[in-house]
Amino acid sequence: MSFSIDGKTAIVTGSANGIGLAIARHFLDRGARVMFADMDEERLEAEIGAEARSEGAVRLFAGDLRDKLTIANLLSATIDAFDRVDILVNASRKVVFANPLKPGEDCVDEMIQQNLMTGLRLSQMTAKRMIAQAPEDGPAGAIINLSSIAARRTQANMMGYSIACAAVEQMTRSLAMALAPHRIRVNAVSVGSVMSASLQTALKEDPAWRETIIAATPLGRIAPASEVVETVQYLASDAASFVTGQVISVDGGRGVIDAAMPPAH
Repeated sequence: MSFSIDGKTAIVTGSANGIGLAIARHFLDRGARVMFADMDEERLEAEIGAEARSEGAVRLFAGDLRDKLTIANLLSATIDAFDRVDILVNASRKVVFANPLKPGEDCVDEMIQQNLMTGLRLSQMTAKRMIAQAPEDGPAGAIINLSSIAARRTQANMMGYSIACAAVEQMTRSLAMALAPHRIRVNAVSVGSVMSASLQTALKEDPAWRETIIAATPLGRIAPASEVVETVQYLASDAASFVTGQVISVDGGRGVIDAAMPPAH
């Protein structure tokens, strides 16, 4: 069966850089109509502004999705541009390293808001639209969340991020069960040893960490963001029509070994 997403409409958050940008561009190349959404308006404009102004299959939306009104505006902008939404990819993520023993500085609240609640609220609102536009039979929509092996393999100074990722995976399972009667599938992709925007930043600050990551990865390398996109496309396509509530790892094998990595920085 084909992994086709041709003609479908997708919202991809976190699409100004890193994995989110790779997913959004890949979807566009595969014939989807794509709303690129991110907080970084300048970077969005630099990456996709010219194409968005061409009035074709691309639109961009800049705003802080931690705000409920902004989420509503994103969905409205997508419907105004493309009349529907078939796929939601919650790829917006943020990693902050912090001391877990200092309440108020542990970043748990920040990580929960940025990495969990924005995706949850957008998923709830988008699902309502998918239900309203759904045909009498057949698939109604697909939601894909990005998580991390930090949900299961963590380090002390990433406590807030790890908690948020674990919550994203449980949110994925819970929404999958709630939305299954409406023929909306919800899955997650857990990444590790992939060159995300946050990992690029961390490696600039601590270049030696690269070899530590490679040594802890059975396949012995850091993958480019492009190696995540095919998995996301599969989950978004009708080829995965009987797949829901799953977390698929794209991590070079790191999630199946017990070796602990020393913290970054």
